Amino acid sequence: MERPMTTAATEAPLRLPVAGGELVATLWRADAAGTPVVAVHGITANHRSFSPLAVRVDGPLLAVDLRGRGGSRALPGPFGLEQHAEDVAAAMTAAGIERAIVVGHSMGAYVAVRLAAAHPERVASLVLVDGGLPLRPAPAGEERSPEEVLGPAIDRLRMTFPSRDAYRDFWREHPAFGPYWSAAIEEYVDYDLVPVDAHAEVDAGLRPSANPDAVVANLVELDGRGGYAEALESLEVPAVLLRSPRGLFDEAPGLYDDEWLATWRSRLPELEVRDIPGTNHYTILLGAGVDAVADAVAEAARAAGAPAQQGEGR
Repeated sequence: MERPMTTAATEAPLRLPVAGGELVATLWRADAAGTPVVAVHGITANHRSFSPLAVRVDGPLLAVDLRGRGGSRALPGPFGLEQHAEDVAAAMTAAGIERAIVVGHSMGAYVAVRLAAAHPERVASLVLVDGGLPLRPAPAGEERSPEEVLGPAIDRLRMTFPSRDAYRDFWREHPAFGPYWSAAIEEYVDYDLVPVDAHAEVDAGLRPSANPDAVVANLVELDGRGGYAEALESLEVPAVLLRSPRGLFDEAPGLYDDEWLATWRSRLPELEVRDIPGTNHYTILLGAGVDAVADAVAEAARAAGAPAQQGEGR
């Protein structure tokens, strides 16, 4: 259902200490009375992808740029899912959040699972947004390298752009973004750009912020290797998966086809799955699906015993 936005979504920029440096983050609605929410973005994304959600939840919402992305791009490796989970736990501590509903989008859902497995006392509930289940493996003999799997995404990370307008034009041509363009998408895209060389005397242009090495390091983990599948199956916290019917290029089926989803539902009988119609992998968070994500957060807050308070102006 459509949820009205709060009228007082104040936000504060933060720099939170982690191993090797600091994570750049934003804390929205720091003084709100509702259950805290911690939000974890996708593999080439940044924390501003949660701006639309932040004005729809009733508690404080903390979102971080993961190691190797956004404002945290200069942090050194390792870049694995377990390191990201420890970074998020450290960020929660630094921000004064002991326990939260954790929302993870795409690769962020895998980080959320790792966090819940390692620190179940910190996680009240998981909202997995089109991510978190191991990806279907390629048929035997058809395996591809991470660069081949990511294709245009990796190519984009190595491109330079003369201006923000040029980068917006690039994304407006993307089938999963262009037809659904909005102020929220534009703000997310603008934040993604950083100078090619901040110290150069001559402007060298702009580039996407994600470190390609960090992206490749994480992509290879999304098939469930390294104990991830076992961590997922051993979860002790409630979890809901919100599935989009369309994928990264607005194609059908989405990330998890019906057969593959059924395989994992049989292994995770406690996992609740909701299909979010009219969305693709991106617009489930940055477009038409954000109200469904907010509803899942509100339900998780009620189940945790902390009913959400009505925001001002609702």
